[in-house]
Amino acid sequence: PLLIAALTGICVILASRLLYQNKMVSTEEKKKLILDSIRGIPDFPKKGILFWDVTTIMLNHTAFQYTIDLFAEHYKDQKIDVVAGFEARGLIFGAPLALALKAAFVPLRKPGKLPGATVSEEYVTEYSTDKIEMHVGAIQEGQRVLLVDDLIATGGTLNAGINLVHKVGGVVVEAACVIELPFLQGRDKIKGTDLFVLVEKEGA
Repeated sequence: PLLIAALTGICVILASRLLYQNKMVSTEEKKKLILDSIRGIPDFPKKGILFWDVTTIMLNHTAFQYTIDLFAEHYKDQKIDVVAGFEARGLIFGAPLALALKAAFVPLRKPGKLPGATVSEEYVTEYSTDKIEMHVGAIQEGQRVLLVDDLIATGGTLNAGINLVHKVGGVVVEAACVIELPFLQGRDKIKGTDLFVLVEKEGA
């Protein structure tokens, strides 16, 4: 009887701890933590620009985990073959998301960063004209691709990624970003492709 009572007590304690550790956190609570973890830096990269820095999300492992969890929950049943992440911060969120979805990961890099033969697409950002590249053969014809970046502003980068995936015969399932700046109307640049974002920010 004493042994049974002791084991029962241990089970109750362990169950209570497990319940506490896995207490339900709402989606809105997760998004608020993510939103609060992002800092704004004025006059970067040039005067008059308010830059939203997502690297501070990674200083809080819970906020970082929630970011990946929310993306993974949204895409878990969408049969994603490839997650393609944009340099630079899209790589940070894209790679762990690919692992969560059991999908391949393809980095979309700036010119001269990839060692093998590449295919590229030019685009215009709110700051400059640029180009993204990926390795030839990284995405196969017919593969279902999810594009991931930290932020959508004017939509130029995402639009280039969409064109690049189409160029090699891939199917763009959707684009996903941590932050959207709605006042820049980036969604208009990628009409025809659904966009999923976690939080919105304002700025100039």
